[in-house]
Amino acid sequence: MKRSILVFISLCLVAVLFLAGCGGKAPTSSENNKADTGQKTEDTTNNNEDTTADTGGGGGELSAPGEYPLVKDKANLKVLIGGNPAVEDFNTNDFTLWYEEKTNVHAEFEVLPTKDGDEKLNLILASGDYPDIIMSAGLSASQIMSYGAQGAFIPLNDMIEEHGFEIKKVFEDESMAYVKDLITFPDGNIYTMPDINQCYHCSMAQKLWIYKPWLDKLGYDVPKTLDEYKEILIAFKTQDPNGNGQADEIPLAAATDGWLSRLHPFFICSFIYADHDRNMFIKDGVIDISVNKPEYKEGLAYLRDLYAEGLISSEAFTQDGDQYRQMGENPDAVILGSGVGGHTGVFTQFYGESGRWLDYVIVPPLQGPEGTSPTCYYNPYMTGFDSVITDKCENPELAFKWLDGFYELETMMRSLFGRPDQEWRWAEEGEIGLNGEQALYKLLVPWSETVQNYCWVQSGPQARTDTFRLGEMANPDEPLEIILYEATKQYEPFRPDYTEVLPPLVFTEEQSNELADLEKTIQDYVEQMVARFITGDADLENDWDNYVSTLEDMGIDRYVEIIQEAYDTNFKQK
Repeated sequence: MKRSILVFISLCLVAVLFLAGCGGKAPTSSENNKADTGQKTEDTTNNNEDTTADTGGGGGELSAPGEYPLVKDKANLKVLIGGNPAVEDFNTNDFTLWYEEKTNVHAEFEVLPTKDGDEKLNLILASGDYPDIIMSAGLSASQIMSYGAQGAFIPLNDMIEEHGFEIKKVFEDESMAYVKDLITFPDGNIYTMPDINQCYHCSMAQKLWIYKPWLDKLGYDVPKTLDEYKEILIAFKTQDPNGNGQADEIPLAAATDGWLSRLHPFFICSFIYADHDRNMFIKDGVIDISVNKPEYKEGLAYLRDLYAEGLISSEAFTQDGDQYRQMGENPDAVILGSGVGGHTGVFTQFYGESGRWLDYVIVPPLQGPEGTSPTCYYNPYMTGFDSVITDKCENPELAFKWLDGFYELETMMRSLFGRPDQEWRWAEEGEIGLNGEQALYKLLVPWSETVQNYCWVQSGPQARTDTFRLGEMANPDEPLEIILYEATKQYEPFRPDYTEVLPPLVFTEEQSNELADLEKTIQDYVEQMVARFITGDADLENDWDNYVSTLEDMGIDRYVEIIQEAYDTNFKQK
């Protein structure tokens, strides 16, 4: 991708705060297939021409691009899909049945387990006994490239050109123009249908939250610096803010799993760029890593001092997400003063009886010793490579059209939220979206991850643009998205430029094999030593040099070099 394109995309992100929502009342049934997320529309109906194409069997004639049903005679597809704990049964789900009626395609789902699903996927791929489509299964770019080169995953380039309708609108939309570059592999082929999620609050989701009632009671404002934050933590620990006469307050906590709930990345960003992934940054096209830098050591020293004074929960490096939430929802009294996480639902219960999830407020990036505090910036443009069509599929054109239809607006709404006028409805004129513009839709049921059987939640390919996401009606009675939007606006001034953070990368098979061993070894060691340095199990001053030299022996320079090679191939040459 050319640098100019990257800069343009970066500017588009800055403009997210001002994007207009597309609104209006519900389209009529004849208009539904034209509605989209801000993309161009076109009428594909032509009563004077034959709008079907002979597929050569396996379902008969296909409809013209953008027309439904997709096939004249009922057809079948076998789909392997990643497990989703919020979906009771993909085969009997209301959305599945609605989409079958719309497309005239029956999909038979095999569901990967939510635990150890990667292992089962690898076994299925290795066996060669896989279905027509693999969807939302967490396929990596390296897997897709490897199996694509072997012919197991079918290139989609020609099918996009001949049968594509919704995916073409994605490519034509200026806000999603980058997608085609990202899903085009180094061999020039497109093997996968993308899941696009321009999630504003997800792009800066490495956040810190603090319990506002305690701040008010003790007379503190939301902290702006590391020193102010430490002073507040000491007050939380020593001044009995929950008023129960017990020293049971936990000033700061974290967890080993949960959405961005690990302790250190947020705080280390006050010293040097760090994230929950590779801890890499780009300067003038050159990639570097932060975990062996003096500034990273300074960040660890800050956390070590907090831990030594009893300001960080001793469970921060051992408890899981469920235990973290139990801490936040302690039944007898509030005991958690602040916590890291992508949202307050990481350590409390969204819409729970206690209502505590509403009482924690955002802490902006804390100013460090140099006065800088970059926020971690995750690529918000594409959640992943969602779906591939395999060489086992007897009718790949039909499979492609079936996948292409998931990007159509009503289909996406039903997949994400459920049934119109039950779980959601189209916005009426004058109803305002999260971005202050005309809303597109209103949720009638609060978003949650509880088990249900009327939608797929976030499984399947989608095209959730900023316009779409911020087009949700701002509902004070259901304030989750409003809270996340307003919180993230406070992180926007600290966001690095898009060109300074790692974009999605595609590796060759050789690079992938070498990278896999290096990455696991290095990341596991870093996580282990971070915990030891903060808790005092390792001496940060005396053991740091040995830590750095161990990383060198593990191949950290080669690790960075592989990432640089892939970056140069993927972006500098496009």
